Amino acid sequence: MGMGTQNRRFSPVRTLSDSYENRRLALQTELDAKKTIDERRKLGQFATPTTLAREIVSFGIDNMDTPHGIRFFDPACGTGAFYSALLSEADANDIAVATAVEIDPLFANAAKSLWQEFDISIINADFTDIEPVDNYNLVICNPPYVRHHLIDADNKNRIKYKTEITSGVKLSGLAGLYCHFLLQSVQWMGEGAVAGWLIPSEFMDVNYGKAIKDYLLSEVDLFRIHRSNPGEVQFNDALVSSAIVWFRKRKPTAQSVTFTYGGTLKSPKEGKDISFAMLRKETKWTRFPCLPNRVDKEHTPKLKDYFDVKRGIATGGNDFFIMEESQIVDLGLPFEFFRPVLPSARYVQISEIESDELGNPILPQRLFLLDCRLGEKEVREKYPRLWDYLESGRDSVGSGYLCKSRKCWYFQEQREAPMFICTYMGRQSAENGSAFRFILNNSRATVTNSYLALYPRKSLLESLAQKPDLKKTVWELLNTMTPDSLHSEGRVYGGGLQKIEPKELLNVSVPFFEELDILQS
Repeated sequence: MGMGTQNRRFSPVRTLSDSYENRRLALQTELDAKKTIDERRKLGQFATPTTLAREIVSFGIDNMDTPHGIRFFDPACGTGAFYSALLSEADANDIAVATAVEIDPLFANAAKSLWQEFDISIINADFTDIEPVDNYNLVICNPPYVRHHLIDADNKNRIKYKTEITSGVKLSGLAGLYCHFLLQSVQWMGEGAVAGWLIPSEFMDVNYGKAIKDYLLSEVDLFRIHRSNPGEVQFNDALVSSAIVWFRKRKPTAQSVTFTYGGTLKSPKEGKDISFAMLRKETKWTRFPCLPNRVDKEHTPKLKDYFDVKRGIATGGNDFFIMEESQIVDLGLPFEFFRPVLPSARYVQISEIESDELGNPILPQRLFLLDCRLGEKEVREKYPRLWDYLESGRDSVGSGYLCKSRKCWYFQEQREAPMFICTYMGRQSAENGSAFRFILNNSRATVTNSYLALYPRKSLLESLAQKPDLKKTVWELLNTMTPDSLHSEGRVYGGGLQKIEPKELLNVSVPFFEELDILQS
């Protein structure tokens, strides 16, 4: 599989390293306790577990041209998990230089104090705002996992500009901070230097990740991507599926990359060499190495040939806008401004939803969405109880981002009740092996954004109108989609949580739909 490692040319000297690692772990726990989880998310502070840090550093050393004269660099060191691992895995005499950067003064000062007896320079600064000071031959990093919406606009523009001028890559505004760290780090590396990045695996599947993947295939020597089993959560405080990306700073020397999965870097459960040609064609790299290479069938029908797919309604405040029938009665609100809505997916265990004579779904929990399209003046004059209820939520729900962006803050998106529904996220079921379910909706209920709504396109819609019984055939065909076909288009997070977006669902191949003998529109 092309993943053998070199024999270590020295024996690790662990003098004091275990003792210091125990002190570091205690310090990490103490510092984490001083911040809320939201404060840590804003800076992307999720510490690397000891075993994983040592595994990564050991693998990096094994893949250096020479382990002597290690010039180590960590752009986001925290308390120094990777430096601690370096002391454990390398001979102290072979560490020529060690430098680390940490943006948070609380962590930077703690790390300086902890490692003051060792020869490491810890810089308290924003990595994206400083110039390289040396050339390093071993870069190891677990960069801050900060989502794009948590970066203020001015800072995001500055970081994007810095990434573009240093790497030549113009990243999408949707890219997380870790993407910029990876691309900007290359300027700190000497020719032939090895880099190992512990990052979310989502970059391998999402649109903004294409620019990163193109860079990895053309500008550096990408030689290994190891993806952890999503069911084996690496970080207790972050729901994220991880990948370890390895490359050398030089032009590609081969035309394939080794993808491994599960187990450890040195003993993965699965592995396969994937050609550059295949990687350039494939949009979902997380299918490797477990799923077979996609066969390029130009004329294989996809779901988009038969359906439009939309996310369910985002209400702007489910607790305010969605009510049980008894609540509506108790408040004396007019039922004419409510439409049935399905409960969230975890409360809908059946696969076919029947309706009563009014078109309401027959379910244990009957919910209704407040969907009034009248202007405020008319509501105030004609429906005083409804007006009082809306007024009770104006300053809270009405001031939220989504409600504020509407023409009238309580107007809901207009969406027909979908006949076919797919759950938006879930974990693999022991029952059918799939994380997603297709539900046949015979009611007039709409759905919230915990579902995807499938609307038949023209030809299929006409066929369904002519042959009402066809809807069950279509529904059964949807449920014959293999878990692999769905999961390979979606994305996976830590703990095995899987999600599929509308565009991803549309791209699922459905060769079995050809038996419907429906002209594609």
